[in-house]
Amino acid sequence: MVTPASGPCPGRATPERPVPTAASTTVPTAAPTTVLTTTFADFAQRADYSLLDSLRQDPQATADGQDHRPRQVFSGHYVPVTPTPLPEPELVAHSRTLFHELGLGDGLAHDDHFRRVFSGDITAAQESMRPYGWATGYALSIYGSEYIQQCPFGTGNGYGDGRAISVFEGVFDGRRWEMQLKGGGPTPYCRGADGRAVLRSSVREFLAQELMHALGVPTSRSLTLYVSGSETVRRPWYSPNSRSFDPDVLVDNPAAITTRVAPSFLRVGQLELFARRVRSGAHPEARNELRMIVAHLIERNYRQEIDPALDFVDQVVELAELFRGRLTSLVANWMRVGYCQGNFNSDNCAAGGYTLDYGPFGFCELFDPRFQPWTGGGQHFSFFNQPVAAEANFQMFWASLRPLLEGNTEALARLDAIRDGFAEAMGQALDAMWASKLGLITYDAELVQDLLQLMVASKVDYTIFFRRLSEIPEHVSALQESFYLPCSEELEEQWASWLQRWRARLAEAGDIRETAATMQRVNPAVTWREWLIAPAYEQAAQGDYGLVRELQEVFRHPYDALPAELAATYDRLKPREFFNAGGVSHYSCSS
Repeated sequence: MVTPASGPCPGRATPERPVPTAASTTVPTAAPTTVLTTTFADFAQRADYSLLDSLRQDPQATADGQDHRPRQVFSGHYVPVTPTPLPEPELVAHSRTLFHELGLGDGLAHDDHFRRVFSGDITAAQESMRPYGWATGYALSIYGSEYIQQCPFGTGNGYGDGRAISVFEGVFDGRRWEMQLKGGGPTPYCRGADGRAVLRSSVREFLAQELMHALGVPTSRSLTLYVSGSETVRRPWYSPNSRSFDPDVLVDNPAAITTRVAPSFLRVGQLELFARRVRSGAHPEARNELRMIVAHLIERNYRQEIDPALDFVDQVVELAELFRGRLTSLVANWMRVGYCQGNFNSDNCAAGGYTLDYGPFGFCELFDPRFQPWTGGGQHFSFFNQPVAAEANFQMFWASLRPLLEGNTEALARLDAIRDGFAEAMGQALDAMWASKLGLITYDAELVQDLLQLMVASKVDYTIFFRRLSEIPEHVSALQESFYLPCSEELEEQWASWLQRWRARLAEAGDIRETAATMQRVNPAVTWREWLIAPAYEQAAQGDYGLVRELQEVFRHPYDALPAELAATYDRLKPREFFNAGGVSHYSCSS
């Protein structure tokens, strides 16, 4: 049986259940904005800072945001901090998709004031904008175990946004978005580092967010990517053709800032920080600050689903149930497209239920349930263990809400029942996902398990295999171009048997051509392949952004079949020389 390294198997034997329609995985589209925003002055008028206006500033913060040295932050929800500008910023790329959704003209990315703000120069802010950004603190838990070792003070009061600085929050077509600079310079949480991001990791995050959105997976988004023409930063990385597990050289890379965008950047670890302070009696306002951050989360990410007229305790219980649904759906979508978060701690888990923090991530090529691209991640954050990691994060979310319901036995029981039902909800989401990838109306545990075993034995490419399977072939020969090794006679017989059983199930459902079309809307034709991304950031470091922009276009419609000239590059097996290659098959979190 194919199982995760620990925890329950996603394809366990359970009663068949209905599968959601394919619409649940289609890419959302936004209505066009009626008035195009083409000037920075008009952009600035969109500003609306709900976080700064409704939450508490650290009482020990400076008035002007000049707060760049590591220190403990004992209370408050945010620290005002000014970003550190990139010298000689140059535009590498902007997301036309997101610009159009926000109603921004593409030319705005080249506007001097826009470029200055989103490359870290907040002095270019105009009327309605704040002359500083903000950073937030959060706690860290790994698989439900609380940690404070990452805090330089050993207290947990120095852990948070070390180089991520939000600089704008505004409303566009009735939707609220927060814009955050990744690599914007040091904050009080920087733990002595430089607060910068290198161009390599910035290109990866920028492109990955674009791809994930196009895949229909909830995610933070990419706005702009600027690189410095003169500032470089030194990081450990891999020498050319390295087979080392850990980085073996120090390299200089251009400093860059990518702006990521989300409805909010609230994390499970953020709620957890305030709950820890309540439990320890850290200060008299600890409970109220926890209540405020939870209320703000509801307002920012769940207000359309939670009735504001409800008592607050009932809103908290609804929040837990809604977040459980979003988190289980998110992880099922990750596995659907082959994504592995790599470091799915509570501080990397968005409380709004979308993908956040593209650091040590990767996409599975050669199918392996234990796939883990990050050298520091271990099997506990591997591809098939993501449901277990998600449950651990939900456990911390649940524990963070409990102090707000103390004394209310009935509400606590409802909250506990939601926690106790996580594994079943996760299993249902995974069952539905596997059924959708196979074009089935109902989940068939035996059929899925047998398939996973055959995929491992045949060493298939995860994306190519499921895309070829979406053509509903009669013979295994149609699938063999997704195999990394020749197929033995014994395996061919097993494949023939499986295909016969599967096609018989599909025949029960109706028109096979319609099923094939539905499967092609679930199984993408394009995936992230690190060996194709590396040349893009390497060329960008030399001032050539052509490949970055080509990848943007390739990733825009990942369910569409590629033209032949692009398919020759982007729809093929990983070449042998990239297996076990440092920085390609595996990499550290040096960014």
